[in-house]
Amino acid sequence: MESTLKKKYGLLTAIAMVVGIVIGSGVFFKAEAVLKATGGNMPMGIAAWLIVGFIMIVCSYTFATMATKYEKVNGIVDYAEMTVGRRYGYYVGWFMATIYNPTLTSVLAWVSARFTCVLLGWDITGGPCMTITCFYLVGSYALNALSPVLAGKFQVTTTVIKLIPLLLMAVAGTLIGLSNGMTVQNFTQAAESGSSTGGGLFASVVAVAFAYEGWIIATSINSELKDSKKNLPRALIWGSLIVVAVYVCYYIGLAGVVPTETLMKNGQAGAELAFRKIFGPVGGSLIFVFVIISCLGTLNGLMLGCTRGMYSLAVRGSGPMPKVFSQVDPVTNMPGNSSILGLLLCGVWLLYFFGAVLQAKPWFGPFCFDTSELPIITLYAGYIPIFLLLLLKEKELNVFNRFVMPTFAILGCVFMMIAACIAHGMSVVYYLIIFGVIMCIGIPFDPYSKKLR
Repeated sequence: MESTLKKKYGLLTAIAMVVGIVIGSGVFFKAEAVLKATGGNMPMGIAAWLIVGFIMIVCSYTFATMATKYEKVNGIVDYAEMTVGRRYGYYVGWFMATIYNPTLTSVLAWVSARFTCVLLGWDITGGPCMTITCFYLVGSYALNALSPVLAGKFQVTTTVIKLIPLLLMAVAGTLIGLSNGMTVQNFTQAAESGSSTGGGLFASVVAVAFAYEGWIIATSINSELKDSKKNLPRALIWGSLIVVAVYVCYYIGLAGVVPTETLMKNGQAGAELAFRKIFGPVGGSLIFVFVIISCLGTLNGLMLGCTRGMYSLAVRGSGPMPKVFSQVDPVTNMPGNSSILGLLLCGVWLLYFFGAVLQAKPWFGPFCFDTSELPIITLYAGYIPIFLLLLLKEKELNVFNRFVMPTFAILGCVFMMIAACIAHGMSVVYYLIIFGVIMCIGIPFDPYSKKLR
């Protein structure tokens, strides 16, 4: 079997990956959470979207600078290796393969099923929802494992489709809200019944982080992207700008249709309620189908990263059984063994998510945390050494790329870490214990530590 992935994706696919992975469920899934965290304060909610959007743009720009210099197998692991060192790159890759990618992918499978159940009027935590969750998870795996080119086309298609409901809400909601005064009312009055919880702005920032996350996974197709040193930076920058603009416009449009009090009370049905109010029962349901397709597009992009997680370690001779996980199918040009393990890890984290988050009585006692948020903050912490070493080492870069942007990126990452601690409290400690255990499991498979002995 082969051990090299072919260059099969173009710039459009790369931009679609950035936009498609980021825009999907979070803007619908977390809008109500943001309002609850801010006590219905719409301006504070928009501030949260802008803050995290700025951090995303700064970080993606800094990684885009590195993308013009380094091209190997998996962007984030490559950058960690080249700046901090091979051992650090290994542990970043281990974290991405075992925690980050599968946690987000499993949550996205459930979110996709959740919106499907909302449309059908079913319970969002019962047997039907979890069955649909597993179907979406396996279906996404099959699409990526059997036909990566088709998966890329699906990513582009769903990216276009998912922009339809967001742009319609942004335009129609804003026009309606300005004409009937709803926008002004929501922006000038916080919901009296909703008190700010979890640190207000900080809690909303952490919630918004989920809606913006996933863009770094686009770097996982670094070695499969045509002219990647030019196209990957373009995709990261343009994709990030598109995402921020769409999110803020959608959020403003939403404020023009439904009172914040209603959105806060209706939870997962808030987005559907807003669409039905504008486009009627039939039109609203049709638009909501687009929302589900949007979620599936994000799931597809995240699964793409999952299937390559262990492969990115194996081709470097690290991780468990490198010869097994570095194999690439000669027909599909996919790392089949890595894909299988990626799906298994998604199943493990889905089981944890069900027991820790969806159950009225959590299964794991204090060791329960939101897998849609805390792993993201860990990754921001992992960025800091990369940005710091870029600032110290890359002497040939100009002042803006070497000092200004990495400094802003570091400050943004520190802000995200502080926000997570304020919003989640002791859950952060219990999460870090689980994180530490999983990272320790990777120690026996670290070839660089053996060389140091």
